[in-house]
Amino acid sequence: MSQQESLELFESKRVRTVWDNEKEKWYFSIIDVVAVLTDSVNPTDYLKKLRKRDKELGGYIGTNCPQVLMTTKSGRRKTLAADIEQLFRIIQSIPSSKAEPFKIWMSQVASVRLEQLQDPEKSIDQAVVDYKRLGYSDKWINQRIRSIEARKELTDEWQRGGVRSGQVYAMLTDLMLETWSGLTTRQYKDYKGLRKENLRDNMTNIEIALNTLAEVSATELSKQKNPKRLSQHRNIARRGGEIANTARKELEKDLGKSVISPAKASDYLLPQNDMQESTKQD
Repeated sequence: MSQQESLELFESKRVRTVWDNEKEKWYFSIIDVVAVLTDSVNPTDYLKKLRKRDKELGGYIGTNCPQVLMTTKSGRRKTLAADIEQLFRIIQSIPSSKAEPFKIWMSQVASVRLEQLQDPEKSIDQAVVDYKRLGYSDKWINQRIRSIEARKELTDEWQRGGVRSGQVYAMLTDLMLETWSGLTTRQYKDYKGLRKENLRDNMTNIEIALNTLAEVSATELSKQKNPKRLSQHRNIARRGGEIANTARKELEKDLGKSVISPAKASDYLLPQNDMQESTKQD
């Protein structure tokens, strides 16, 4: 299945979606939808109990809803998903005051994203709007957008070199991150006090810049060396991390402090009033 993944926001809560080019449909993560509608601390457990309680719904999901590759906190994994028609059926079985607003939002998302597929610049514009809604500063957003573009170029290069597995993506990413920062992804998230949150969305400007440097370096080295084996991809990922690590040490030497920060997004988001003003300007 040829896919394009996107992250959507409903009332500041994240819902993963994937566009299937072959079927020409948007698929939404069912777990994310359950989390939005129920505010459950364990949406996976909620869905399991719902399927047991409602046998008809359980059978419907098992028969009709596919497992789709989506990004998780540990990499890209198959996630239970549903298209819009299937989600309407599922939502009927979930008592929630958010059901009707969510249906409207879901239809709007599908329509807007179809337009963006035909004009890639609109996808970037949408990401900017989404981050502004969450309260990020313009400076941070610009840095984050550049990092997204760099990441996409790197994953395209990995695919060209024969890397297909989400687990390998996660392994190479973790290797690169640990090489330049000295921390694994899990250790980095623990240092910032994160659980399921996206690490990159909680990096400071300097951290994003160093991580982007590692990925851009790995991309260019891969284009030049044309790796075919996993060991070669590992060596290039490590080298990309080393280049960023050198830059990090030079900067820390001049600053006299570490640039690896325990700060997370909630520590530096715009104040609520500023966020509202930024949103009004859009």
